[in-house]
Formats: sequence, C-alpha cells, structure tokens
Amino acid sequence: MHTIGQLLQNKGTHVETIDPEATVFNALARMADKEIGSLVVLQNGKPIGLFTERDYARNVILKGRTSKQTKVEEIMTTRVVVVHADQSIEECMAIMTEKRVRHLPVLQGDRLVGIISIGDLVKAIIEKQQFVIEQLVSYINS
Repeated sequence: MHTIGQLLQNKGTHVETIDPEATVFNALARMADKEIGSLVVLQNGKPIGLFTERDYARNVILKGRTSKQTKVEEIMTTRVVVVHADQSIEECMAIMTEKRVRHLPVLQGDRLVGIISIGDLVKAIIEKQQFVIEQLVSYINS
C-alpha cells in the first residue's frame, strides 16, 4: 500500500458529513455516536469546511458559546487541507506534520471520495515496515 487511494480501498470511502447550518450540539452527537473526531462540512455536495473536536474546544467552550445555539459554520475550520488519492502515504504524513492537522479529506476533482486520519497513516506505515522486516528475515533465513 503506497497511495491514499490504496489505503481507502482497505479502509473504505464512507465519510461522515454535516450541513453548515447544523448546530454544534448535533455535530457533537453524531461524532460521539460514530466514535469519530471530525466531520466534513458539505454544502451543495462540496466540502467547505471541517468540524473537529478541537474546533469545539477552542471556539465554543473557551468563548462562552453554547453548542445548542452555535452553528457549525460559525466555528468550523474553513482553510481545509485536502489531498488526492494518487498522493503517497508518506507525503500525506509530511503534510499532516507540517500543517499540524489530524484529518485530511480526500478529493477527486471537486468530489469528496474519503477521509484519512493520522491514525490511518500511522497504521499503514507500520504495516509497510512489518512487511519489509518479514521479507528481510525471510531472506536472511534462506
């Protein structure tokens, strides 16, 4: 597995999304129900933002807002870093590290085709390293 497209083939392409007009409370409830840390904000089928637990902590709790009255669009991250399916896992790990993000929506043209997390990338890198180790051990023992 070398590309994000290959990673998505194994992981799946389903992405939890939310409307920008939804309340933060509804977004948090969905994230808790799905046990995830982010939602892609879609408008007219196109990603316009990302809502994360970090957005909630920094822009609702610390600013004295209420989650039932605040809309996702008021606090979502609008400068979303995205990647494409043909990019390498290592390249995306570097992007996450440099941009200090934990989730990367995956686009094909303007269309959302998946999302990857830092955990997905770490798992893929570990699997790749384990494969190389197994191959080296097999070579040494033969």
